[in-house]
Amino acid sequence: MQGEESLRILVGTEGDSFPLMEINTCETEASEQWDYVLVANLRTQRNPRQVYQQQQFLEELKTKGFYYKVMEDQEKMFFGIRADSRLFDLYCTLLTEPEGPAPRVELAKPTLILATTRIRIVHFILSSKMAAADTFQDLVKDGVFEAMFPLHKGEEDLKKKWAQWGNMFQEQPLDDIRDYFGEKVALYFAWLCWYTRMLVPAAVVGLIIFLSGFSLFDASQISKEICEAHNIYMCPRGDGSRRYQPLSETCTFAKLTHLFDNEGTVVFAIFMAGWATVFLELWKRKRAHVVLHWDLYGWDEDQEEMALQLINCPDYQLPLQQHSYVRSTIILIVSLLMICLLIGMAHALVVYRVLAVALFNSAFPKKQVTTAVVVTGALVQYVTILIMTKINKYVALKLCEFEKPRTFSERESKFTVKFFTLQFFAHFSSLIYIAFILGRINGHPGKSVRLLGVWKLEECHLSGCMMDLFLQMAIIMGLKQTLSNCMEYLGPWLAHKCRSMRAKLGGTAQGPELRHWQQNYLLNPVNTFSLFDEFMEMMIQYGFTTIFVAAFPLAPLLAFFSNLVEIRLDAIKMVRLQRRLVPRKAKDIGTWLQVLEIIGVLAVIANGMVIAFTSEFIPRMLYKYRYGPCRQGAHPAVEYRDYGNAQDHNFPEQSWVLLAIRLAFLILFEHVALCIKLIAAWFVPDIPQSVKNTVLEKKDQRLREKMRSRSTDV
Repeated sequence: MQGEESLRILVGTEGDSFPLMEINTCETEASEQWDYVLVANLRTQRNPRQVYQQQQFLEELKTKGFYYKVMEDQEKMFFGIRADSRLFDLYCTLLTEPEGPAPRVELAKPTLILATTRIRIVHFILSSKMAAADTFQDLVKDGVFEAMFPLHKGEEDLKKKWAQWGNMFQEQPLDDIRDYFGEKVALYFAWLCWYTRMLVPAAVVGLIIFLSGFSLFDASQISKEICEAHNIYMCPRGDGSRRYQPLSETCTFAKLTHLFDNEGTVVFAIFMAGWATVFLELWKRKRAHVVLHWDLYGWDEDQEEMALQLINCPDYQLPLQQHSYVRSTIILIVSLLMICLLIGMAHALVVYRVLAVALFNSAFPKKQVTTAVVVTGALVQYVTILIMTKINKYVALKLCEFEKPRTFSERESKFTVKFFTLQFFAHFSSLIYIAFILGRINGHPGKSVRLLGVWKLEECHLSGCMMDLFLQMAIIMGLKQTLSNCMEYLGPWLAHKCRSMRAKLGGTAQGPELRHWQQNYLLNPVNTFSLFDEFMEMMIQYGFTTIFVAAFPLAPLLAFFSNLVEIRLDAIKMVRLQRRLVPRKAKDIGTWLQVLEIIGVLAVIANGMVIAFTSEFIPRMLYKYRYGPCRQGAHPAVEYRDYGNAQDHNFPEQSWVLLAIRLAFLILFEHVALCIKLIAAWFVPDIPQSVKNTVLEKKDQRLREKMRSRSTDV
């Protein structure tokens, strides 16, 4: 009957395997009565095997010291799970450091157990392998249970001052987030908030560099020469065209190029190299203050995981560190094959662009064909990225399982490295092609390189390859910041509304407790990757913001506005639309910090190569000061940007001089940028002196208390 409920108490008896600990005493934070809720379909009660598996699972919880309560509605069975206080006594005993050389006779002050800690302990036990060799996920696959989740309770303050759009510009309540979602989620928002603040100077400088291009729109001498070159003709573009195009028709494109490809681009690229380093160093200092405030300096993740294993199973055997060269070789080979596949996907995009040129020649005016190809190519790449993201996650997860990491934290770290590596190639392979390959393997007029001997390879935009890279970056970042954010919010919102409407059609539950459980069940499910996916999204955005920023100086500005929305979007999802995340304890952002440092180094290399080989900055400077008409004694027959031989298309002396200058600039740029990064890293200490002094004072105080205690005993 709807609303009918039964109460069953499972408490370890004297003969149970649950160890009784009287060494320490813990106080339970005033929180929800039930730590967790399990959900099963009522149809399972008609299947004897599934009923037996349910009872077996619950009976094993009995030996671990759990209570449970069963309530039913018309379709589901809800099992409220509560852990006995002795579990938390044992947790305190294992992880509390003794304050003296020997246990004191007096009763120690009880240690407060937060709701986040209770949930973390219960989740670990429920997710562990049981005596029947089944985990809860195995039972879910067999249809015995449908879900398990901690309950939302006490989130009203977060809803009012954090999880609503009106609070977009308010400070993040990190302590409240930590008390409700745990340190891992709180550190994510602390990092995201800090990253967004640090984007402000980068966005301002990038906008100034972009706007400064307008001052060169009509003032550039090179643009004037191109606009006045009415008697200079370019070879026909494409196979269907027989028209020799005057160089002056590219006047508008030549002016547009200066908006983002000017002398300020070099300065901005060097600025961003220093910015990336300063951002990371200042974040390390911010993180040190936060960790000290939360008293996590002495906390060890491996030690807590070992303690949880012992709480779950006193006979737990510690797995030792292992390394297999065979496994590592297989993982390396599979990873390289996946990277080759992702690079092949970029080449498939090249094939699409070649075929699109042939198709669009009959559908668009000649001047719009290149733009249409670039825009549609970016759309195709965006869809490809969405598909490959799911494939990359599956492959990275399987490789991680094959590697057999020892602990959950080690598994998460290895998975992060593998997944990010695959995602990097998925997102940036096409950009690398456009920046460094597009238009450089096409041959020359009269001897064009053709795909399958039929279709002519795509050429750069009339204004140069920087325009192609700029458009590709603008479209991909624009789509990721708009469509992705819309889907990230609308998807969970619509799913929650649909589930709620279906539940209302089935009737309303009797009793406030059952209604509360149902409301939590109707929220969108979360998993191990929920917070991981948020971090990955930000890492990819950080890559777009730094790696090719020389071609797209507006990237920091777009990232800033996107992050303002992202912070509030994630807050609303976590508090209002999703089941409660399992709190995780942490004192840093883990492997993601190393990922950020790697992206910073890649940004220096990529931006140096973009300015040296993709931008027209060096050819313009060479033309301006060596071959142009403004230099005394310049050869009047030399025209800008074409240093080739018009008769046989061989490379004359000017081409080799240009190549030498490009290489010299690349070496100089990278050395200067890396030196700036090293100086910035040295100049800004990772840990503030105030934090170091506070830690030292606490250690000194603890030692003095031990000395006084020893003197009293004597």
